[in-house]
Amino acid sequence: MKCKRLLISIFTVSLWLIAWQTTSMAANTISAANYKAGDTVTITGEITPGQELYIAIAQQDMFKSSDTEGKFEKKKLPKNGKKAGFGVDTAIPPLYYMLTSNTKAFGADVDKKFGGPSFLFKKGQGLYNTTMFRLKKDFADVGAADMMGPIKTVEQWNFLKFAHENKYGINTIVKEGNKKGKVVIFARSVIGDDSSGNYWDKGTSVKLDKETGKFTASFASFRHTAPETKFDVYINGAKSGSYAIDGNGFWLAKGYRYMNPLIIVIGAILVGTYFSMIGAAGGMLMGAFQALFVQTAGPVGINAANVLRPSNIALTLFSPLGSFYRFAIVERRVAWPVGLSFGAGIFLGSVWLGGYVTQYLSMKAYKEWLGVLVVIMGIKTLMEMTPGAMNKRKNIKAMTQKFNAAVKKAKETGGSVEMGSIEPVKSGLTDYRFKFWGEEFRINPLLFAFLGIIVGIASRAFGIGGGFLLVPMMTTIAALPMYVAVPISLIGTCFSSIGSFIGYVLNGYLPDMVLAGSIIIGGFAGGMIGSRCQKMFSEKTLKMVLACTLFFLFFRFLKIEYWI
Repeated sequence: MKCKRLLISIFTVSLWLIAWQTTSMAANTISAANYKAGDTVTITGEITPGQELYIAIAQQDMFKSSDTEGKFEKKKLPKNGKKAGFGVDTAIPPLYYMLTSNTKAFGADVDKKFGGPSFLFKKGQGLYNTTMFRLKKDFADVGAADMMGPIKTVEQWNFLKFAHENKYGINTIVKEGNKKGKVVIFARSVIGDDSSGNYWDKGTSVKLDKETGKFTASFASFRHTAPETKFDVYINGAKSGSYAIDGNGFWLAKGYRYMNPLIIVIGAILVGTYFSMIGAAGGMLMGAFQALFVQTAGPVGINAANVLRPSNIALTLFSPLGSFYRFAIVERRVAWPVGLSFGAGIFLGSVWLGGYVTQYLSMKAYKEWLGVLVVIMGIKTLMEMTPGAMNKRKNIKAMTQKFNAAVKKAKETGGSVEMGSIEPVKSGLTDYRFKFWGEEFRINPLLFAFLGIIVGIASRAFGIGGGFLLVPMMTTIAALPMYVAVPISLIGTCFSSIGSFIGYVLNGYLPDMVLAGSIIIGGFAGGMIGSRCQKMFSEKTLKMVLACTLFFLFFRFLKIEYWI
């Protein structure tokens, strides 16, 4: 009899648990089974009265450090994990969100300083002030650890914290960040109602009636969530449903962004035109276009830089090719001995030494000291335009006067300006002389072969052509006019681009083919346009533009600005 009663009791309790679970599941509703990337996801339902609300939204596909196929990531992620407290097999969802009425259970709003060179500021300091949501350091201090869905262990918490608060983690794993200006401060993870006024809560709504337990929560899905990404939804610790994100535009598979290729072509045309006119900063400007506008990210597990850089090389290679015919064949403005010696040094630096730099040199320090170098070059370029400097360089002054006279005559007669051609006078390994517009110039090809090695290292490290170093070197050290320096620079960038691309391919990093193809088309067209437009501007104007470009790079390298 007792056994019979026990079985009846067990059966009754089981039915009650099934009914409770069914009611609980029915009470919680996700507004749709499929959303387009960027759409608002809304979840409604009911929890036990008096409780706080914890909705964990986790990508179904988990990621662990051992999943990466990147050569450099395989070295760096385990090192980061050892410091941060997670292993190579610790798995987390790359996209993870906690919508909650009690954000304090997971962390706190803290002051954040950022911007400016590291050699002027200690860690945690900077030029600008903002706030961020910092996750708790220890998993044991998390007040709702059992409400986090798939995040269950100390190692997972440490990995989540690293992926959402470390720049390398955001650029390699998460691919989504909260920005202040154009600077990513941390990734979105714990979010509350936007009535908080915090910039990371913008667009989020968390409404909970504690007396009844009824709630409505919504947030904007990540605009660049990959197509067919599936998410599980956990409400106060229990799995409550799933939804999927569909594509929303043209998807760049390696760029990991939705972007119309035509927009990339237009951007590459503008950068390519500018690049072929002054012979500098094409790679840097295209890199800025990718980072700030396209926001090239790379697939999960591959650092954004290892997709951006090889894609970027498409411009520094094909934009010079677009202008090469006019500069070399039609106008004969290429000083071949200098260009080839420069190119040889650049190729050596980008293929060989550049590989060591990218692995062992601190890129933060490298960029900052490079910033100091370019601002010195910018100041030197401006100083060259002073009357005193022009009087010392009589050949450039005389050439400029002849060019200005030709421009004036062309305007009066309605004709076009004919550019001067290079006329070799003497060829030698250390002494090359030529005439341009009737004025003689002298340069040391061997010296520029050594300088080319330095430029090649920089080009490999940043995924650029190195023109921002090439042109100032030729106008300041060799005292060449811009009309001669630019064609030489474009030869050098071709060599550096080929060398850098070979280096990336050997390490297994390929560009996003659609992104690179769009840049090739736009860069080549821009090169053709820029080579025709250059003669419309005076030597002084071109140098002024070059100086402004160098100052722009100075601000970028030293992180002095955050609005661009």
